[in-house]
Amino acid sequence: MRIVVDAMGGDFAPKNVIVGTLDALKESNGRFQVILTGDQEVIKTELAAAGAGDSLPLTIHHTSQVITMEDSAATAVKGKPDSSIVVGLGLCAKGQADGFLSAGNTGAVMAASTYILGRIPGVSRPTISAFFPRRPHGHNCILDVGANVDCKAEHLVQFALMGTIFMKEMFGVENPRIGTLSIGEEETKGNDLTRETHRLLKESRLNFVGNVEGRDLFTDQADVYVCDGYTGNIILKFAESIGHFLGHQFKKQMAEMALPPEQQMLVGGVLKKTMQSFDYEEFGGVPLLGVNGVSIIGHGGSSPKAIKNMIYEAEKMAKLGVNKKIQDAISQLSAQ
Repeated sequence: MRIVVDAMGGDFAPKNVIVGTLDALKESNGRFQVILTGDQEVIKTELAAAGAGDSLPLTIHHTSQVITMEDSAATAVKGKPDSSIVVGLGLCAKGQADGFLSAGNTGAVMAASTYILGRIPGVSRPTISAFFPRRPHGHNCILDVGANVDCKAEHLVQFALMGTIFMKEMFGVENPRIGTLSIGEEETKGNDLTRETHRLLKESRLNFVGNVEGRDLFTDQADVYVCDGYTGNIILKFAESIGHFLGHQFKKQMAEMALPPEQQMLVGGVLKKTMQSFDYEEFGGVPLLGVNGVSIIGHGGSSPKAIKNMIYEAEKMAKLGVNKKIQDAISQLSAQ
């Protein structure tokens, strides 16, 4: 198996990308090969600095261009055809690699993935998801979280189906429960989009449990929560701010309480353990579901640990054939 890693993508590229890639390769015992796309000389310098040996299953595919965080997603894909993102996805489209991942420009990765890999037959809109911790344990999947600002009910039904396949295959949830994110549990609550989505999901063969509210996102009311990308992105950005806010408040309270160092360490350890479930590094990145290939999108500030886990996620998705199962499920849905 071959995984393409965009060596130039992210706020701390290529250093964090290189270190994370080497960590994954050292742990994997030869399960997969990695192709690094980007500036060959820059990559070689970072590999040498990280102490990479010659025995690792690692190759470099040189590219002369980089899509930056400031580039417009709409123009960068066609304007920079020799970029690490475009070339990397091209290797997958040609069958020369089995998965791609990048911590670079999210919009560009989504646009390039859709344009180069194409959509899975029958999929109207590819979608990206996020994962929230829940009581008493485990995680919930919410989608869409930004790929599609304006949606129709039919799109949300497809999101629900793709989320069902992903949670079943990647997390082992046997029969994922679907909830429509709305402003009330009653099926009459919400706007036109949520009410129509409720009707269609109720008529589908999916395990639909009805409307769920924002307060349910950290509970086990459902396994997959569907909404339009506008709503989902606001929720995602709010959730990402929780850890920073609690950390700030914790430091403030510790200073005011003037606890002995040993007690500060004890309380700090509890907070760190509590917030670990919010840590994006544990997942690494999120898949772009609905494209005809494995494309994992990482956080711009991805650490080496996050990069490593993105590689594992791409490997697992390719190995389990998640896209093929989504294609089969979409075909069955269309036949209903």
